[in-house]
This record gives sequence, C-alpha cells and structure tokens, in this order.
Amino acid sequence: MRTLQHAVAIAGAGPTGLMLAGELALAGVDVAIVEPRANQDLVGVRASGLHARTIEILDQRGIAERFLSQGQIHNGVHSFTPLDISDFPTRHNYTLGLFQNHIERILAGWVSEFGVPIYRERAVTGFAQDDDGVDVELSDGRCIRAQYLVGCDGGRSVVRKTAGIEFPGWDATTSWLITEALTAEEPEWGFKSDTRGTHAIGRGEGSRARMVLAEPQLGPDREPTLRDVSNALVAVYRKDFGIHSPTSISRFTDMTRQAAAYRDRRVLLAGDAAHVHPPMGGQGLNIGVQDAANLGWKLAQVAKQTSPQGLLDTYHAERHPVAARVLRTTMAQSAIRRPDDHTKALGDYVAELLRMDEPRKRVVAEVSGLGVRYDLGGGHPLLGRRMPDIDLVTLECPLRFYELLHHGGPVLLNLGERRGIDIGPWADRVQLIDAKYAGAWELPAIGAVVAPTAVLVRPDGYVAWVGEGSQLGLLDALTTWFGAPEEAANAPLLSPI
Repeated sequence: MRTLQHAVAIAGAGPTGLMLAGELALAGVDVAIVEPRANQDLVGVRASGLHARTIEILDQRGIAERFLSQGQIHNGVHSFTPLDISDFPTRHNYTLGLFQNHIERILAGWVSEFGVPIYRERAVTGFAQDDDGVDVELSDGRCIRAQYLVGCDGGRSVVRKTAGIEFPGWDATTSWLITEALTAEEPEWGFKSDTRGTHAIGRGEGSRARMVLAEPQLGPDREPTLRDVSNALVAVYRKDFGIHSPTSISRFTDMTRQAAAYRDRRVLLAGDAAHVHPPMGGQGLNIGVQDAANLGWKLAQVAKQTSPQGLLDTYHAERHPVAARVLRTTMAQSAIRRPDDHTKALGDYVAELLRMDEPRKRVVAEVSGLGVRYDLGGGHPLLGRRMPDIDLVTLECPLRFYELLHHGGPVLLNLGERRGIDIGPWADRVQLIDAKYAGAWELPAIGAVVAPTAVLVRPDGYVAWVGEGSQLGLLDALTTWFGAPEEAANAPLLSPI
C-alpha cells in the first residue's frame, strides 16, 4: 500500500485532536487525523460542558456561537461545591452545558471546512521516528509519513506507550458507573449520598436519564454491562427504574497520572494522552482543548520552518504545570467525597470557606481556566495571562479584540500614539493594530491593572509582551515567539510608543 504524506499526523479525533487539527489547518499546515470510530456520535457518555476559558478560545476563532446555540448556560462552576462565576470579567462568565458528542460534532464540522482528512475506522498501531520525520503505522496496513506526530489518543495512548514516555501517578482506588439510558419509571432525579458515595441522576438527551453511580469498591477492569448498572441502582435506590436501551455504559475511576514529558523529539502528547484524573469539575476535556490551542500555532510555525524546534519545548513548560495543578485539585475533590463522617465534616468546612469572596474567586479562576498564567518572567500583571476581550476603536471600525484572532495569527496592539510603533521585518507575520481603549483593565481574581500602551498577543490569546511607554523587550519577544526575520534581523525598531 502507498505511504500517505502529511506535515502533521494526529492520533485521535476527540475534542483535543479536532481542535489541534483546526489550529494547524488555519495556519496552512497539511494535517490529517487517524480515528478508530466511524463517526463522532460514537463517543459514549463522557464530558458534558465547556468552561469559560475554553469558550473564549472558541470565540478567538470565531466559532463560539456554534456551541452556544446548542448548549445550556449555567452561571456557576462546580469545585468542592457549586460556585458562582457570573461576576467574572469575561464575556463568557458561565459554564456551557453541552454533551461531548455535540462538542465533537461541531468541532469536526469546523475542521471539515479546511478539508482536513480524517482516516476513520483505523488506528495508529506504532511508529518510528528519525531526524526528518515519523513513519506512522496504521491498523489497515498503511503508513503515514509526517514531520510530526501528536498523540491525542486518550489515557491508554498507543503513541505515549510507543514513545516510551513515563506516565507516573496514582492507581485507581474507587470507580463510578456512568450511563445514559431509557427508564420505564420516573427515576429519582438529583443527588443521593450513602455509604458508597455520591450518586446522581440527571436528564440526558431526549427522554433518556444520565446516571452516575458510585461503586462500593473498585470495579473490574472490563467493560460494564446493563446488568452492572441495574444492580448498582437496586443497591442505591432499591429498584432499577426499569432501565433499558442504553446508548452507552462506561466506568471511570480516580486514577491520576501525568506524562513525564509532553514531547519526545518529533512526537508530542496532548489531552488525556498527557494527563488523566478524576472528572470532578469537568476539566479534562477543557484542558485538552487548551493544550491544543497552546500547541497548534507553535507546531505550525515549526512545521513551516518559521521557528526552530526549540519553540516546541515551551509547550511542555507551559502546559505541564497547568495539568499538574488540575491533577492536584481533582484528587482533593475526589478525597473530600468519601462518605465517612470525618471527610463529610471537612467537606462542609471547605464549602464554608468557599462562600467567602476571595477563596471563591481563586478557585473559580482556576477551574474555569481564566486564571492560567504562563511563566514568561516578571513585569506587568498581563504578561503570560489571557488577553481580555476588550472593545476597541480603530480608524476602520469598532471591534472586539478577539475578532483580531479569528485568523489564528499573532497581534501587536498599539494603544499609544498612532503609528508610534513599527515591527519592521515581522510585518508579514504579526498583525499591527493601532486602536484606542478607554475602559478598565480587569483580570479574573486579580482585579484592575495598570493600562498598558501596547501588548503583543500570541495566537492562543496569551500576552507575550507588554509595552509600558517604551518598546523595551519587544524585539526579543518577537524573535522568541515568531522567529527571527529572514532579512534585517538586527534592524532597529522605531520610536517609543
């Protein structure tokens, strides 16, 4: 069989893989996805919501409304206890309830607009990499020759295992059954706690019920059945409500692991392939999409030889600490859900603390992703944080800042003297915008910050440089993030802002 040629191959068409493919395609990179499933509807009962920062990332690409039109808005996040997010300084100060099959379907539709091929009903079975690329073996006997391979193939990632990347962490100690099915009787909606743990029955798609049932001990390492669910319902509710016709049944655990490295030369990991943890707070899908947003533009620049391969090391440096923090907090949430009286007392105490404004804002900023700060050094509080979606006034028209990111490229926003800044040889890579903004600069859980005179914003929406009346450091930031110019690399930048 002939070898397929692509610049980047992605294993897995889940939310992370689809988002990454879209980012690469938007940057003009030839990318393909390998996916075992025949279509996106075969996802089972998985994640069911998008956090504020993920929605902002989708807004940065001009596709947020596709999701908002099909989801349900909730004014809070859940971490230890329900927490209000409605007072946060973002256009998306809410959580969007939307099942994963719909999230994937919408992302797949976006990716299809770029003509990205998805090789369905086949899987990555192995690979061999050399100095120039990766030979990716597929289950149908074919091979893809790519410059780079990204494993977005889940917690049992073949890509991670084949690369020999360690996956340290903690084994599962408890498990839950999760299903979506029809019932002959009206079930008991809501939460229920007993000596096994906390159980929940909510409304799923159509007339189905969505159930999460804590098991009395760690479940067996096999696919659960309808009988398992029926028995669990009887044990908790004394009847199974006539459950039948499940669309999916699965088991999740509190296993917590993180890849020791997100990159091995030309092979990278993202999403569940890089980190797995309990689903408390609904952060898994979201940080996977955010992984993709961080990696996509960097990998595109390296694949197009605009930037050196070293830029890919910043992916691990920035995203590994974010996931490590999520692992820590979800482990804490899992522990605090234990059914004994001592743990319940601790949970009540933590809930009391989170009713206080400052602790609430700190936890909400973390869970929603709005509080992420990459370590880009000291300086202005904006540096390394997501750029707020401020309302700008330009010579052409008023616009929101996120509209400037729809094309997937970096933006240098000059808020000082018009034409007071020149990016010279980077003009073909970085969009320079002269604009005015009169509002306050507010950061989640931080508050008001001093207004900058200019900001350099990466394609993922994070601030790479802040001007405070001068252009000090701008040349270094442009070179670090967007490559050295082919000509006039040492050309001076012009007058102060």
